[in-house]
Amino acid sequence: MLLAVICAVAVATIYAAQPVLAQIGGDLGLPEADLGWIVTAGQLGYLIGLALLVPLGDMFDRRKLIAWHLLLAAAGTVLTSVAAQVWLLLAGLALAGLFAVVVQTTVAFAADLSTAAERGRTLGAVTSGVIIGILGARVLAGSLAALWGWRSVYVALAALLITLTCCVMRLLPPDPRDVRTTYSTVLMSLGRMFRDRLFVSRGMIAFFLFASFGTLWSGLALPLAAEPWNLSPDRIGLFGIAGLAGALGASRAGQGADAGRANAITGGALALLAASWLATGQASWSLWPVIVGVVVLDFAVQAVHVNNQHLLTAAYSDRTSSAIGGYMLFYSLGSAVGATGTTAVYSVAGWAGSSFLGAAFALCALLVWAVNRHAAADTRRDTLV
Repeated sequence: MLLAVICAVAVATIYAAQPVLAQIGGDLGLPEADLGWIVTAGQLGYLIGLALLVPLGDMFDRRKLIAWHLLLAAAGTVLTSVAAQVWLLLAGLALAGLFAVVVQTTVAFAADLSTAAERGRTLGAVTSGVIIGILGARVLAGSLAALWGWRSVYVALAALLITLTCCVMRLLPPDPRDVRTTYSTVLMSLGRMFRDRLFVSRGMIAFFLFASFGTLWSGLALPLAAEPWNLSPDRIGLFGIAGLAGALGASRAGQGADAGRANAITGGALALLAASWLATGQASWSLWPVIVGVVVLDFAVQAVHVNNQHLLTAAYSDRTSSAIGGYMLFYSLGSAVGATGTTAVYSVAGWAGSSFLGAAFALCALLVWAVNRHAAADTRRDTLV
């Protein structure tokens, strides 16, 4: 439970801005076409942290790493909450994103604490915390912003992060490292993964998967705040409740992965992801199809995400932190591309253009899976042997 809560709060520091983009932009004077950079700043910080900080989990006690990263992420949210200029806001978001990679250190820790037969279920539970954080952040951020302004969102996050730092040191077990290695050795090991077909194919699926995810959640607030809906930030945030069904998808996918169905579930979920855009693309005309599309999209995204992590932690069981960190590099890049692309396309072609972009990303992910599906199957057989 604690590991899931850590993931939920840490990941919320990156996604809390999405339902209040228009409010932040109005406060700091950002034009609509540049609003995507508010989300992208956190994603870029996250990207750097994935490459440079997450591999430290293969070297040091992860309990201490988790505590320090939570505390430093809190510093970034405090800076964001007091920012009066755009550059200071982006710096605070980037700092919070840099240390929000505590999520991946936590996921790797959870995988190592579980048995091989229950790894998928454990990853599903912890990943449920991630999706609750991503989507719950939108609900709470919208409500807090409506009451006390967008800055209150980051004050609340800072308080939660500091509280969790104390809980980590009291409740998590120590994680001593029996084998000493150097930082350069760990980074070189991570670099070698980029020559492995399984790692790269699952990474590319994650890139397109989260580009599609980012296209929806970084752009959906724009048509909902425009005519004919004119929804307030708190009402826009309520759409995150529909997406919480994705948490159920993560749990079910984990159980399926333990039963050896990870690859088949991935293909089916990616097909659902592409189909979901037929519904979410109706945001300018009707809201009910959007709700259905949001449920399907988040279910599909988390199902694929859990199965990807299950396959990689099984294949690289001796370096889970590096495997998860490297894999999430693709995730971060995809999310940044989706967040920036959707606002730019929306300013030119409206929500219809953004929906086409999101569907194209989903179809690219499905194509990568189809071309590389045998690599995952071969890895599964090798693991069983």
